Amino acid sequence: MSKLEAAFKNNKFAITSEIGPPKGVSFEQILKENISLRERVDAINVTDLQSSVMRLGSLAFSKILLDNGIEPVFQLTCRDRNRLALQSDLLSAAVLGIENVLLLTGDHPVLGDHPEAKPVYDLDSVQLLDCAKGLINGVDLCGNKLTGSPKLFLGAVVNPGVETIDLELLKMEKKVKAGAQFFQTQAVYDLSSFERFMKKAITFGVPIMAGIVLLKSANMARYLNDNVAGINVPDGLIKRMQDSKDKVKTSIGIASSLIKELKGNCQGVHIMPIGWDKHVVAVLDQAGL
Repeated sequence: MSKLEAAFKNNKFAITSEIGPPKGVSFEQILKENISLRERVDAINVTDLQSSVMRLGSLAFSKILLDNGIEPVFQLTCRDRNRLALQSDLLSAAVLGIENVLLLTGDHPVLGDHPEAKPVYDLDSVQLLDCAKGLINGVDLCGNKLTGSPKLFLGAVVNPGVETIDLELLKMEKKVKAGAQFFQTQAVYDLSSFERFMKKAITFGVPIMAGIVLLKSANMARYLNDNVAGINVPDGLIKRMQDSKDKVKTSIGIASSLIKELKGNCQGVHIMPIGWDKHVVAVLDQAGL
């Protein structure tokens, strides 16, 4: 059983952070910034070509974390692989000792640095979860028996702030039925909206980790509001960032306050530092975690 799965089973408030692998092979600095989290978080997500930008692979970097005593959450998207490659990568992760996986659709390549790349999307995220559950049960997507089945802890994503919340909850229910064992959410800034979502989502009986994105500036907050579905950064937080003379200190304060408010309303938090990995420890300290 992975450390993350054990945290949920023991009713511990789970904590995960997130790493974006480098665009190249020099990973030492990123690793150095996250070593200090080894005893502070239950696992660290490794993004899979986040924002459709070509980078070092999630599977390789997950293994690097594991070799350095950090439990990874291997992110796997439907964007770049057909069903053969998706199943193969899940088996490869299990053989390498990686148990936690987060299965996502993936951003379209047109948004990234290789917009001419052809997307695959052979499966969607619900189908991929069902496929992974089949592997755990010893069969591939076509029903062929495996010689040894993988042990995987299956995660999925949900967006609690979208306007079409009933449709989001319907998709969440499908993911639970397909095999999702925990959820990580889109960034949460609107606490009342998240509380309304949790009152409905908690009925699925699956642990939910609230997403925390560290704000770097007021402009970043406005960009999130204008361009990312389901994110609503309140005007008060934008003003705090706008007026701040120390953006890092203010960002840490906002994130830690959000975590304190969210702690009684979910089963964990997922911190997305977006390059500010070295500040995650300060966030945890201020949040009392």
